[in-house]
Amino acid sequence: MTHSRLWSWARGSGACLLSVALWASVVGLKEAPASSVTAPEVLYAPEDKPADRLVALYQEARTTIYLAMYSLTYPPIVKALVAAKKRGVDVRVLTDRSKLDDRRQRAALQTLRLAGIPIKINRHEGLMHLKQAVVDDRVNTSGSMNQTTSAARYNDERLDIFHDPASTGRARDKFLAMWDDRNLYEDWR
Repeated sequence: MTHSRLWSWARGSGACLLSVALWASVVGLKEAPASSVTAPEVLYAPEDKPADRLVALYQEARTTIYLAMYSLTYPPIVKALVAAKKRGVDVRVLTDRSKLDDRRQRAALQTLRLAGIPIKINRHEGLMHLKQAVVDDRVNTSGSMNQTTSAARYNDERLDIFHDPASTGRARDKFLAMWDDRNLYEDWR
């Protein structure tokens, strides 16, 4: 594009934008309100230490932690969940029954159960493969990361943390629907 054509295009585009702005002010259009949604945090393991961020989220919890996790063995996370329960936080855990054969998973779940945290496992043939936490109806997490030592220290993993009410409400509702489904999930004893 030559210099004169470029200048002509820019003037035309500018005039078009000015016309739209003037028209919008005449008909009373206003700017959309600023979004209350915060951009998600995207953390990669091991370099961003997402497990430490999860521990911090659980330490900040005041009312609820709803955790649906395929595998849960990372001691600092187990400790943070127990501490949250002791503070009066409603902590609940859904996990996959096939992981009960893992001695580390079984030890972590026994620790949680001894602290009074209710645990449910899937009864259906598929995996309970979610990796999601909902904290205080204000934040929810997702991604590839199980809450294990391997995921925290060695694996290539991703943890996304969402701070928006819509996705957090949807994650909470999904968790509670699973929790209340007696056909697909049962108490772990």
